[in-house]
Amino acid sequence: AAHNLLAALLDNHLHQGNQLGIDPRSIVFKRAMDMNERALRNTVIGLGGRNNGFPREDGFDITVASEVMAILCLASDLDDLKQRLSKIVVAYNYQKQPVTAGDLKAQGAMALLLKDAIKPNLVQTLENGPAFIHGGPFANIAHGCNSVAATKLGLKLGDYLLTEAGFGADLGAEKFLNIKCRLAGLKPDAVVLVATIRALKIHGGVAKADLAAENLEALKAGMANLEKQAENIRQVWPLPLVVAINRFPTDTEPELKLVSQLCAQMGVPWALSEVWAKGGEGGIALAEELLRILAE
Repeated sequence: AAHNLLAALLDNHLHQGNQLGIDPRSIVFKRAMDMNERALRNTVIGLGGRNNGFPREDGFDITVASEVMAILCLASDLDDLKQRLSKIVVAYNYQKQPVTAGDLKAQGAMALLLKDAIKPNLVQTLENGPAFIHGGPFANIAHGCNSVAATKLGLKLGDYLLTEAGFGADLGAEKFLNIKCRLAGLKPDAVVLVATIRALKIHGGVAKADLAAENLEALKAGMANLEKQAENIRQVWPLPLVVAINRFPTDTEPELKLVSQLCAQMGVPWALSEVWAKGGEGGIALAEELLRILAE
């Protein structure tokens, strides 16, 4: 709603005389919707006569690709939210200078619509474990993490807090550590690097149709990817880590043994995660290994 409010205010500004001199050909802020609809990625709006605004090219982004979503997840409070919203570039004027949401005086109304959305959403798992689900900006165009507010609240309420950084260690983890942690002043104590034998075999050159078949040679070749991600985490930041192998039914014992051997050669602890099949019980080994490295 806040995203589309800004889009509506922009078009209303054009309709009411365009005091800011916005070039309709240089508008960069699209509307948003919750469903990915290819036919609406690029559209023409403002048809139907004088009372319906100026005809121009427009389009729709999916909600998780909204800049407003990313801003909400980085904001520390409502004042910070308004300041960040005001800096959104929505268009350029005829002098090719940026026009922002602040120029349209939109940030206050947008923040009002988000006054409840900024509050972390507490839910529970099927086994009654508490969890915050709050925000979901895409990692390929934003930072791929939940909200700063939810993370900080979780730190106050529990002895341990686990948070996910999406789109893999080579994207989500780096954005989590380089963007979210720096802006929020967070310092993680450890990293859980999640991998699957199927994905490692893909990195080793196996076609998707052949992933169910045991292939130790491809698995060994694909481990180079995991080794590099572990190296980044341990040397660039640096942080202790444990590798979590998310087990699939097609994983074989020789493949698991090879992963164990290669992790040992890297000097990286690992544990099997079978939460998908066994629920919380399937994550005990991983939790114990994580607690062990935290105690070191």
